[in-house]
Amino acid sequence: MEIAYRSRNVAIHSGQRERMEERLNHLAKFVEGLDKAEIAIYEEKNPRIAEKEVCEVSMYGHGHVVRAKGSGFEIMEAFDRVVEKLEHRLEKLKGKLISRSHPRHRNGGTKEIFNGNGSHRGPVKTKTFKIESMTPAEAVLHMELLSHSFYFFTNEDTGSPAVVYERSDGTVGLIDSEVSV
Repeated sequence: MEIAYRSRNVAIHSGQRERMEERLNHLAKFVEGLDKAEIAIYEEKNPRIAEKEVCEVSMYGHGHVVRAKGSGFEIMEAFDRVVEKLEHRLEKLKGKLISRSHPRHRNGGTKEIFNGNGSHRGPVKTKTFKIESMTPAEAVLHMELLSHSFYFFTNEDTGSPAVVYERSDGTVGLIDSEVSV
């Protein structure tokens, strides 16, 4: 694996480099083809930050980029935290790659739909309904009543199609479209 180091106001000793290379080579075995890594290490100058040593690692290969950032009181502590995050992310990526290539999961048990060019991707189900004109607050209420993660409606304020959706942090987002003439 090709590893590039960048450091700002921090010295990386040869023993630390060897340990970093060893750990990253071990991580590269999770997903085949990860052949390049960049390690950036720097020290935070803000006196309010207790864990001043910061480590960022980016791994590249086969169209995938996996990044993680961690901080600690020492360089190796920050690097160990990054390795834990990278390990979790690489396991997740490997699971997605395996499930995508596994023949049992490829079709999902539904009929394949062929587009005009022979592609297998397309809608599995089509649903038609009347789009009601309402405020975003009313749309959130409808979304919650239906126990959906999103709700499509016509925004009464703008007169254009819009979507309210439940975000991963529990808040609600609004996607409002701009109608071009």
